[in-house]
Amino acid sequence: MVVAAAVVTAIIIGALYVGREVFVPIALAILLSFVLAPVVRLLQRWHIPRGVSVLTVVVFAFISIFTVGGVIAAQVTELAGDLPRYQFTMREKIKSLRGTAATSGTLERAADVLQDLGKELNKPKDAAAPLPTSISGQEPKPIPVEVRPPPPTALENIATLISPLLRPLTTTGITAIFVIFILLQREDLRNRFIKLAGSHDLQKTTAALDDAASRLSRLFLIQLALNVSFGALIGAGLWIIGIPSPVLWGILAAVLRFVPYIGAVISAVFPLTLAAAVDPGWSMLLWTAALFVVTEPIIGHVIEPLLYGHSTGLSPVAVVASATFWTALWGPVGLVLATPLTVCLVVLGRHVERFKFLDVMLGDRSPLSAAELFYQRMLAEDPAEAVDKAEEFLKELPLSVYYDEVALPGLKLAQNDAFRGVLESADREKIKAAVTEVVDDLADKEDRRPLDKPTGDIESTDTVESAKAAIADLPILSREQLLPEWRGAMPVLCVAGRGPLDEAVCAILAQLLEKHGLGTRVAGVDAISVPNLFRLETSGVALVCLSYLDTSSPAHMRYTIRRLRRKFPQVQILLGCWTAVDTKALLDKARADAVATTLREVVGICLQAATGFENGPVPKHVQPIADPPKQQSRQVSILAESRPQSILDGAISPRQVREDRPKSDRISAQDGRNDW
Repeated sequence: MVVAAAVVTAIIIGALYVGREVFVPIALAILLSFVLAPVVRLLQRWHIPRGVSVLTVVVFAFISIFTVGGVIAAQVTELAGDLPRYQFTMREKIKSLRGTAATSGTLERAADVLQDLGKELNKPKDAAAPLPTSISGQEPKPIPVEVRPPPPTALENIATLISPLLRPLTTTGITAIFVIFILLQREDLRNRFIKLAGSHDLQKTTAALDDAASRLSRLFLIQLALNVSFGALIGAGLWIIGIPSPVLWGILAAVLRFVPYIGAVISAVFPLTLAAAVDPGWSMLLWTAALFVVTEPIIGHVIEPLLYGHSTGLSPVAVVASATFWTALWGPVGLVLATPLTVCLVVLGRHVERFKFLDVMLGDRSPLSAAELFYQRMLAEDPAEAVDKAEEFLKELPLSVYYDEVALPGLKLAQNDAFRGVLESADREKIKAAVTEVVDDLADKEDRRPLDKPTGDIESTDTVESAKAAIADLPILSREQLLPEWRGAMPVLCVAGRGPLDEAVCAILAQLLEKHGLGTRVAGVDAISVPNLFRLETSGVALVCLSYLDTSSPAHMRYTIRRLRRKFPQVQILLGCWTAVDTKALLDKARADAVATTLREVVGICLQAATGFENGPVPKHVQPIADPPKQQSRQVSILAESRPQSILDGAISPRQVREDRPKSDRISAQDGRNDW
C-alpha cells in the first residue's frame, strides 16, 4: 500500500513537471475564477446575462493585466538605459568601503591572485603550444576568413520578433479560455467534483464546497486588495524618496507579497540595491529600508488580522515547503502560486473526508486534540509541555474545566489503551507520576474564570471554543460555612478504585476540593484491599469519593463500596465513574449514594453536602452554586451527553439518590423540593 501510494505520488509530480505548459494556465485560471466569480455574481444580480457578465469581467481583467505588463516593460527599459549612470557611484562606494576595512590590502591581493588563476585556468589548451613554423623559419601568416550569413527574410524577421512573446501569449490565451469556461460552467464543475468526492451525503458535501468556494473567493479578493495596497504604498514611498522606476518596484512588491514571510523581503532587495547605486550618500538607502520595515508590519500584523484573521490556515512549515515544491516544478510562477494553491488544498481537506490528510499535513490546526496531546505528553514523560498548554487554556476557562475537558479525557484514552492491553503497568505508573507533577505545577492557579486575553495556542483554541459556555464559578467556602463534621483537616477521602490512573484522577480531584475549602486525603488502590482496609484512618472523614475510570466491572465497584460501608458506616459514599454512560443503572448496581461523571459535579456535590443546605433554601452567607428551577421531582443522573457545567445551570441534578436508603443517610432526597 505504501509503495503504491509512493508510485502514484511520483507519477503525479512527474506529470505536473512534464505538463507544466498546460497545468500552469489551468492553475492560474482556477485562482482567477475564485477572484472573478463574486464580480460575475454581482453583475448577474443586476439582471445581466451570465455570458455577457463573464465576457465583460474576463476582458476587463486581462486588459488590466496587459496594462500592468506594458507598464513593467516600459519601466524595465527605462531602468536599463539609466544603469550606466550609476556605475560611477557604485565604484566610489565600493572604494570607500574598502578604505574603511583594515584588511583591504590583503583582500585586494587575494582578489588579484584569484583573478590571475581564473585567467590561467580559462586559457584554451592549444594556447601554450608553439605555432608551427615554415621551412625557412618564418611563421606563416593566417588567412582571414569572413563568414557572412544571408540577409534575413521578412518571415525570419517576424519570427525573431514574435518568438520571445510567443510563450507568454500562449499561456495567457489558454488561461483566458479556461477562466471563461470555468465561470460559465461553475455549477456543472461543482456537481462533477461532488460526484468524485462522494455523493452519499449530497447536502453536506454541497454545503461544504459552497462554503469553501465563498471563503476562498473572499480570501483571494482581500489578499489581492491588500497586496495592491502594499504595492501602491511602496511605489508612492519610493517615488517620494527618489528611487528610479518606483512603479516597477511597487508592482513587484505587490506580486511577491503573495509569497508569505519572504515575499516582502525579496521585493525590498532591488530597491535597496538601487538606492545604494543612485545616492552618493547613505540616506536614500536608510529611508528605503525604513519604508519596508514600517509598511510590512502594519499591513501584515494590523490590517490583515482585522480583515481575514491571523492566518491563511497554513502552517509555517507548509508555506516554506509548498514554496520550494512549486518553485522547483514551475519556476517563478510556481513561487507566486504556491500559497494560493496550498490554501485550496487545505480547504479541500477540511471539507472533504477523502482529502482529510491534506489538512493534517498542511493546515495550521493541531493534528492532535488537547486531550490526545495531554495523553501523549504523559506517555512521553514530558509534563512541562502539558503545563504550558494548560496555562494557555487557563487564560479563558477555570482550572476545573481544564481538568474536565483535557486531563480527564486524556486519562480516559489511557484507560482505553490499558483495557486493550497495549498500556503496561509500568507505563501507567509513569503516567500517574507525570500527572502528579502537572497537578503540582498548577497548584498556584485559581479555579475561577480568568480575565486574561484570549489564548493564541492552536491546540487549546478548539477545545476552549467547544467548552465555552455560561460556566459559573464554584464557591470557595470558609471554615465557618462548613458543618461541624466537615471542619476537620481532611473531611474528604478520595480512594482509587482500580489502579494508578484512578490515583491520578484522585490527585486532580483533591487539588480542586482544596481550592474550594475542603481538605482532601488521597488513598491508593492498596488502601482498600482486605488486609489493609482496617488500617485506613477514619477520623474526620465526612465523605468518601471513589474514583473509577474502568467501568467494565460494576461488581468490583459494589464490593468495594460494601467494604467501605463496613469501615465508614456513617459516611456517605460518592462514586466518580468518569466513563459511565447509564449512570442510573450503574447507581443501582454499585449501590453508592450518588454517581458523578465529571470533576466539577463531584466538587459541586461536596460543597453542597458540606454546607448542609441541600434540602432547604441556601442561607445568605453561603454563595449558591445555581438557582435550579422548581419542580416536583427530577431524576438525578448525569446523562452521557450532558455538558460538564450542567450542574451549575440547574439543567440536571448532581446525582441520583437511592430510594432504599434511610433519609438520614442520603446526600439529598426527592421529596418535592429542589434536589441538591
